[in-house]
Amino acid sequence: MISAIKGMNDLFGEKAFRWGKMEEEIKKMMAAANFGEFRTPILEEIALFKRGVGETTDVVKKEMYDFLDKKGRHVAMRPEGTASVVRAFVEHGIGINYPSPFKAFYIAPFFRYERPQKGRFRQFHQFGVEIFGMPK
Repeated sequence: MISAIKGMNDLFGEKAFRWGKMEEEIKKMMAAANFGEFRTPILEEIALFKRGVGETTDVVKKEMYDFLDKKGRHVAMRPEGTASVVRAFVEHGIGINYPSPFKAFYIAPFFRYERPQKGRFRQFHQFGVEIFGMPK
């Protein structure tokens, strides 16, 4: 029998229902505070996290799921949210094309290759907010 990888978990039944309700409540609160939802790719170039989190941090040195893809690019499964949101903010000219401040939130899965301990998972979900710019 094939089982889930250690540190990864399935959500179903009552847990999945409660999870969905929690996400709905977060989205309502964020909408009331004028935050828009932001979704970034699960895979990013590893250089993004080396630059954003720091090459010497444990996250980059030991805790990332990283590999070479079929084209030989060094990619990583996102270990945190800020670096990807900043990359997208710059790449898409959001600071130029949207009113300031730009307020975004995310609820997403993240991945860290660490030895799972009680209450910790290799795939985990995180809620975060990012604000760019000042009110005019």
